[in-house]
Amino acid sequence: MNRLEGKVAVITGAANGIGKAAAKLFVAEGAAVLLVDRDEAALAAATQEIGSNRAAAFAADITAPESNAAMVRAAVERFGGIDVFLANAGIEGDVKSIVDTGVASFDRVIAVNVRGVWLGLKYVMPEMARRGGGSVVITSSVMGVGGGANVAPYVTSKHAVIGLMRSAALEGAAQKIRVNTVNPSPVETRMMRSLEEGQAPGQAAMAHEMIRQRIPLGRYAEPEDIARVMLFLASADAEFLTGGVYMADGGWSTS
Repeated sequence: MNRLEGKVAVITGAANGIGKAAAKLFVAEGAAVLLVDRDEAALAAATQEIGSNRAAAFAADITAPESNAAMVRAAVERFGGIDVFLANAGIEGDVKSIVDTGVASFDRVIAVNVRGVWLGLKYVMPEMARRGGGSVVITSSVMGVGGGANVAPYVTSKHAVIGLMRSAALEGAAQKIRVNTVNPSPVETRMMRSLEEGQAPGQAAMAHEMIRQRIPLGRYAEPEDIARVMLFLASADAEFLTGGVYMADGGWSTS
């Protein structure tokens, strides 16, 4: 317990799913956490559910530079700085072939999943350097090391953030800023419900079962499974780890 005692974490996409689970876990482990999301109602509910004066909500659009700058200011003003940054916010986009995907849909996925992470790094890393270093964890995916039909924008974005992570790890090393990705297999979240329905309209349960059978451990991840990997990478236990791609996929990537 208390693996993040005295640390300040900023978590994007914190209103639901992995981000919410990580926020709960990080607070339990001693951190002060700024939960960031566009969905103000869900964000307020998540913060209330955590029920701690070390958890605060901040509504932001991570695709906007000014929102990222304001997010950093909020963390500094409320908690004194930033030691951990979970760049977790992401969207799945439409489930369509490359040919059928609209340009606006592609651009939206890249804006949230790549531009949003890049902007977060741009504004968080200087503040983290002022604190003497820290840990950045970017949520990628098993799709970041492979491919998937009918989700090309999403796949592209998750490959892209691995490259972004590696550049940031090299740039941040001198300031003791560690940067890694966590790459989950399917997780029991709203996003997967959307993808299942998109892959098999009206037969989402069948799609779920087909996907589940691809996972050697025989189940989807729970958000808490991924949050625990993020906790490890955020903690001092991982102080020599940077530039890494950490598969949290139940064995998916072995086959």
